[in-house]
Amino acid sequence: MAQTGHGVVVWNEPKFWPMGQERSEDMSSYSEGQVHQLVEALERAEWTPNDLRLLGQFGEEGLAKIRAVIRGWAEVVIKKHLIDLDADPFCPDGWKVAEHRKGGQFEWSPTKVKLYLSPNQQNGQTINGDKLRQELTKEAVMNANVLDYLLANQCLIPEEWKGQATFFWGTIYRGADGSLCVRCLSWSGGQWRWRYNWLAYHWGGGSPSLLLAS
Repeated sequence: MAQTGHGVVVWNEPKFWPMGQERSEDMSSYSEGQVHQLVEALERAEWTPNDLRLLGQFGEEGLAKIRAVIRGWAEVVIKKHLIDLDADPFCPDGWKVAEHRKGGQFEWSPTKVKLYLSPNQQNGQTINGDKLRQELTKEAVMNANVLDYLLANQCLIPEEWKGQATFFWGTIYRGADGSLCVRCLSWSGGQWRWRYNWLAYHWGGGSPSLLLAS
């Protein structure tokens, strides 16, 4: 059994494959039609250019496991990504947790969440963070446990989140000076990292909130 980012490869009989077997063909024998057929299949399966990049980085052993699946020697069992929304959140040094909305066990899927912008964040408008907090009182905001789980499993982060800062209003922190802030997930410098914004500041269209999809 071998684990991947999203699933577990379970070997059927035989539990091996001929990795050292000499190939009778090389890549030059693949026809243009075969390549086109593969591309069409990937598009139908909603593969993205980033998925192809990750496939190319998967390595010889990883690609051999994929081949084992398509030849019927193994099968993939999808891994569930469970996040404990009731657990105490990560708290940076010098900060305190001012508010933490719990939510039990949450199985991560991009289809179960949505990005939300207040009407006052749209069309070039901005809103004060304290007012936005009040607007979100009745919304099912995701907490910082989701943020930290995604940082630890970055293959799960939707590609379309790049170019913005996704905020997790379910956890509000108090800084060393007593000011309130919310952490966010942001793509910066070629990598995902967490940042934060103070509620005293104004929040615009590039700062959506992550909500539980209805």
